[in-house]
Amino acid sequence: MNRFDDPNVRAMLRAVQKPARYTGHELNAIDKSDTFFQLEDSARVHFALCFPDLYEIGMSNLAIQILYGILNEDEHTFCERVFASDFDMRQLLKEKNMPLTSLETGTALSDFDMVGISLHYEMAYTTMLEMLALGGVPLESSKRQEDDPIVVGGGPIACNLEPVADFFDFIVIGDGEEIILEIVGALKEKKKNKLNRRAFLLSIADIPGVYIPSFYAIDYKENGQVERIRTLEEKAPEKLTKRLLRDINEAPMPQKPIVPNLEVVHDRMVMEVLRGCGRGCRFCQAGFTYRPLRERSVETLLETADSLIEHTGYEEMGLLSLSTSDYSQLEPLVRKLLPKTEPRHINLSLPSLRLDSFDFDLAKEIAKTRRAGLTFAPEAGTQRLRDVINKNITEEEMMEAARTAFLNGWDRLKLYFMLGLPTETDDDVEGIVTLVRKFIAIWDNLPQDQRSKRLNVTVSAAFFIPKPFTPFQWSEQISVDAMREKQKQLADSLRDRRVSFSWHEYDSSVIEGVLSRGDRRLKEVLLDVWRSGAYLEAWHEHFDAALWFRALSKLPGGEAFYLKAREEQEYFPWDHLDLGVTKAFLWREWEKSQAGKTTTSCYDGCSACGNERYRTGVCPGSELGFGGSRA
Repeated sequence: MNRFDDPNVRAMLRAVQKPARYTGHELNAIDKSDTFFQLEDSARVHFALCFPDLYEIGMSNLAIQILYGILNEDEHTFCERVFASDFDMRQLLKEKNMPLTSLETGTALSDFDMVGISLHYEMAYTTMLEMLALGGVPLESSKRQEDDPIVVGGGPIACNLEPVADFFDFIVIGDGEEIILEIVGALKEKKKNKLNRRAFLLSIADIPGVYIPSFYAIDYKENGQVERIRTLEEKAPEKLTKRLLRDINEAPMPQKPIVPNLEVVHDRMVMEVLRGCGRGCRFCQAGFTYRPLRERSVETLLETADSLIEHTGYEEMGLLSLSTSDYSQLEPLVRKLLPKTEPRHINLSLPSLRLDSFDFDLAKEIAKTRRAGLTFAPEAGTQRLRDVINKNITEEEMMEAARTAFLNGWDRLKLYFMLGLPTETDDDVEGIVTLVRKFIAIWDNLPQDQRSKRLNVTVSAAFFIPKPFTPFQWSEQISVDAMREKQKQLADSLRDRRVSFSWHEYDSSVIEGVLSRGDRRLKEVLLDVWRSGAYLEAWHEHFDAALWFRALSKLPGGEAFYLKAREEQEYFPWDHLDLGVTKAFLWREWEKSQAGKTTTSCYDGCSACGNERYRTGVCPGSELGFGGSRA
């Protein structure tokens, strides 16, 4: 029966805000129910792809579209989407004792063969727990029975999922496109051969990129630090290596992506032009864990653009990456895309630009389309601090880039900075104000007939969080009081009618820091906070810091234990994972940061970070044959 024939479902949709979040049937959505359920159960895999946030956030995520497309290419696999319900729908589900279900067929989460959860932000952990509970899936892997789904986690923050490790049957480390069909194939074999859960996990334990938390035990010192991580199964590798796509031209990109039923956060068609980053900014986790940098060819992107334009109807096309202006073929790509986008009034969007590589001629070409605002990330206000974080950009380069942008018609500028960076002083904070004023002065000094009438500058300040697999993983994270002082100093000085100032929440930055560097002891904290009602905490209005600090107070040292500076030889909760960059390299970078010394980018030379072993992408070390040995 169609779930919309159920009067309860129809009544619920009438009672909630934005019912289109829950209806499915969007343009390009896939429903295989007519044929898939006719297959023998042992020959098919029913896969629930979950994103622990609202529909409009999840449908803005490229990874969801990519995995959805890959899985549904296989005629014996049916992948459906499941997003978190908003509070009104969640309340109705509980009142009517109804489960969380998929968009395509309204199947309860507990009725799938496999539940895949894509994690992009630590503050989504409690939402993930609520989705599993609402879907009828036991939270802890040790408590699941043979008929329960296999639960797998992955995503950008899978470089340390130890706080939630006990909730997953296994975790994917690295590029999901490279491994997902291999996992599904193993699950088909499980069903065909009637293997139990343990036998299935043993069968995939030696697949590169598969991490099975239950096959590892954590030993702690008396002071709470991790002493070692032991393997409990012979097939479980002592060091888990990430899965890497060596040629991303071979990786599928959505040709007919799902077009949402309502406006979403990033309401546009998107293409990933490159993956990884060679810049080496010392605070940036993704910049290290996604190395080596790999580019897509212009031909691949143009073919994809044609398909996206034909099958979506969007008015904007975004070229995505960690640093889009670093794409070596950006100018020829843009010049070939514009004849496709301009006649259709499609805006070409280039987020994640670097000020030092903002090209004058390219700016003029892009300005022919409907002009969006520009976003730049100086990160720090002084050259000294930019050297500490290895930003490798000078004030002169930034000013020249801003002047170019203003002359080409841009009048909306968004600037991203970080507060609380290692070695930061009050002078560095004041340097942000000075830098913003210099941007405004460039605008003021241009002849009025060569610029727009009004300038709007948005300054955003996030608080630095020392993430795993970065040189700053040894750093402390500043306290809430210190955050508050730095924010006040900046806000008091940024008083200009043309400047809007926003900052990240203090308490949630602390909790994010705890979770990002946490260990498995935080499982009980998470369960405590979730049972207290925490939900959709990625939205600041739903975040309740008191719940977290109360739960953390039950652990020795509380939140301060996870935020303190680390020792050189300390064993980290993530040290059993190999993400490419070596710990020795990261420590060298930490020492250089304390001395204010910079490191060249991958474009200009090899720093022997460890990724040379992959022998692919923009990696000079692979050409020189270092093979990772120097690190």
